[in-house]
Amino acid sequence: MDKIPSDCPYPGCFFCVMKEGNPSKRRTSILKFFRELPAQDDDGQVLPVSGLWNTAMAHPNDPEFINLGIFECMTALIWKGLKNRLWLSHDQNIYIPYYAAHIIGSYSMNVEEFAERAVHAGVIPPLVELLRGRLTWVEQRVAVRALGHLATYSSTFPAVASHGEVLELAIQLASSSLEIVYSHFYQFVDRRISYHCDLLTRGMGGVEMESRKAEEWASQLQCWSLQLINCFAFKPEFLFDICKPEFLVKLPAMWGGLVNENSPAGIGLLHTICQHKLGRGPVANCPGVIEALCNIARSSDDWQYMAIDCLLWLLEDQSTSNKVIDKAAPALTDLAEISALGDHKRLGDIIVNVLQERCQAQGTARNYISSRTKEQIDELLSSRQRIKWEKNMPKEDLQIKQAAALVVKLEGNSLFSSGDISGAASKYSEALALCPMKSKKERLVLYSNRAQCYLLLQQPLAAISDATRALCLHNPPNRHAKSLWRRAQAYDMLGLVKESLLDAILFINECSQSNDPDLSLRHNKVPDYAERLVKKQMHAAWLFREAAIKHGGIPTEDGSGDVYGPEADDSEWETASESDVENGGQEADDNEENDDIRKDMYDKSTTKDLVRGYNILLMEDAT
Repeated sequence: MDKIPSDCPYPGCFFCVMKEGNPSKRRTSILKFFRELPAQDDDGQVLPVSGLWNTAMAHPNDPEFINLGIFECMTALIWKGLKNRLWLSHDQNIYIPYYAAHIIGSYSMNVEEFAERAVHAGVIPPLVELLRGRLTWVEQRVAVRALGHLATYSSTFPAVASHGEVLELAIQLASSSLEIVYSHFYQFVDRRISYHCDLLTRGMGGVEMESRKAEEWASQLQCWSLQLINCFAFKPEFLFDICKPEFLVKLPAMWGGLVNENSPAGIGLLHTICQHKLGRGPVANCPGVIEALCNIARSSDDWQYMAIDCLLWLLEDQSTSNKVIDKAAPALTDLAEISALGDHKRLGDIIVNVLQERCQAQGTARNYISSRTKEQIDELLSSRQRIKWEKNMPKEDLQIKQAAALVVKLEGNSLFSSGDISGAASKYSEALALCPMKSKKERLVLYSNRAQCYLLLQQPLAAISDATRALCLHNPPNRHAKSLWRRAQAYDMLGLVKESLLDAILFINECSQSNDPDLSLRHNKVPDYAERLVKKQMHAAWLFREAAIKHGGIPTEDGSGDVYGPEADDSEWETASESDVENGGQEADDNEENDDIRKDMYDKSTTKDLVRGYNILLMEDAT
């Protein structure tokens, strides 16, 4: 390598090479550096490799280093770390395989030609060795990331798939990644490997930051494993290996957590699997997966549309429809009035058409539909028929129907405030039957009010159904704050932690943007009742919860293990109250008070006592 300025203490310094002003000399020097680096045993090798890592992250589409042999260099460095443990343990060389695999992944993630060059340079075999766990979970994370990028392209996928163990290793890693990171790093602070801590925090944080970053990296390890599996799932010949019941049932719970919310994770893989007939059969044979898909389809999850797609594909397939319709139909009928969801236009119409086709199916298929499911679909079809009828009705008649619905709704509000919750729910049902279908705002309120009644009547499934219908009627969908809060509570009653958490967070977000004085955050402060529910669900949805319980965690009184920091305050039940009743002699529309109600009071008090004693007046008008 050319002689460097005398003020640099390192012969052949890469950073000095990068400052070379002559393009020809610079190119020649970089090429020589990449060729010679793997054979060197000098101290300080991690510095140029970490510099290359920064460059790859910042400029992954720049071809300069690709053309000069960076893939060959990184491949040789990984092999050196795997084969020469003495070198690996010297100086700071332990960092080098991690950086090398990360560099390969960064340069191959956007440009197919770069990925082809990487494969030609022989990057796959050493990456597979890292994937096997030859070093640690930290290197597994970047190896699965790089392999996932290489498997994305049609030209390089065969090279990845030719290593038969890659798919099996990815499935194992997706299933066990959270436990691996918990038991190998998170659980015992005093046993954490120092270079892991440095990589996680870049030397800028203590134990708390290490733990937070470990959650994020564990989630990425799982999600990137799922991404790699997803590349295989597009090929029918690999579905048999992927669609094992013991793996499928785990997928809905693999959701990336709040730390990795941009990944579709498990639901994304199910979405790919259900696109093919060979995948739909195994999914339909897993009742737990179908139930989870229904919950996600009703939820405010960013990937809600994927669950809806899966249910529709399963219903359209005659070989799977009969197995899933009794579970799928109730969820889909709740979603039938949603107009659009992201790029999915006229989604409600698609849902109605699929359900109608299934219900009208001839022969033995019809016998598999339960009477309850048949009633729900018939009710949905009748409501669609109402829309056609109402289009031909005189405007005055529609106005009369809407006025009548308002009168009945106010009767329901009165019954609610007097403690007759069941009677109020009946009135809201009566009002829904009267209210014109095009009066979406008014119907939204009726569904939302009836959802609150079902909450107090301890009927969470009915509350979820009505709150979901209200959210579908809102524009945009899934953004009606009061319905989000009611559904969050109903999910909590059923122990559906993730769904409750997402709704509670969205409720807070909507409050922060609301012009409604009853909902807007006072002094930018999150309502106490919402904060408590979010904290409770974040404890329960903690990414490492199952792993911590398995490995001991923090013991609780019953020995089951409370594993996430200080104990969650689960002793109170929170709700937001809204009222149409008289307030100081005046009728108050959408009046909301926030009260805390002890959970055990549901057992010790009657619903009427609760309403009277704690002023849970949760009704609203469409104003």
